Amino acid sequence: MTSHGLPDKGQDRTIGSRLSPELFDVLFEGCPSETYHAGQCLFMQDDPADRVYGILAGTLEIAIFSPGGRKLVANMETRKAVIGEIAALDGGLRTATATCMTDCTLVSISRRQMFDRIERQPRLASALIELLCARLRFVSAELGDQALLKIEARLARRLDFLNRLIADEEGWITISQSELAEFLGATRESVNKTLTDWRKHGLIDIRRGGIRMRNRRLLEEIGAAPDD
Repeated sequence: MTSHGLPDKGQDRTIGSRLSPELFDVLFEGCPSETYHAGQCLFMQDDPADRVYGILAGTLEIAIFSPGGRKLVANMETRKAVIGEIAALDGGLRTATATCMTDCTLVSISRRQMFDRIERQPRLASALIELLCARLRFVSAELGDQALLKIEARLARRLDFLNRLIADEEGWITISQSELAEFLGATRESVNKTLTDWRKHGLIDIRRGGIRMRNRRLLEEIGAAPDD
């Protein structure tokens, strides 16, 4: 645990969106929970922002859209993650679209409430600064992967990320190949070709709407391979 309430991030790129459980509870103390259904949009890119959300249960997709409507999935957020703090902090527009991938239970506070709580609990300010820095590091790492790594390395890293984030008890990652392509900023055809090859060589299992890692060590080696 860091001094300001963020967990030790290590190599886990998902941790950057989480305060410590203690400070998560401080930020959202007394807030009633609300239920959102799978497919429901929490907020849209370029919307005005006046609320910060915390996830109590479920998974949300964070996506960026081009003016022409092309979609890039920037991240997925799960339990105890904080959502929407960037635009709420600076008073600007939403930087991405947040959509519920599953039924979700959320809490939220207004921008004014957030600043009131920061004034009463200075530790929140430090923790939110660390959270924003972690997000910047996450985005920088993702941009580096997209610019410098081949599709095989990017896909292997993404599967490892999703395996730690949303795999069920049997190791299945519930995601379609189209969604995985959106997560990589790649074509569905290139993702399908790579996954088919990996299944043939026993690295993964594939079923409709799901993928399971079978040989994690080899996939980690693929993800760590230098770009030729």
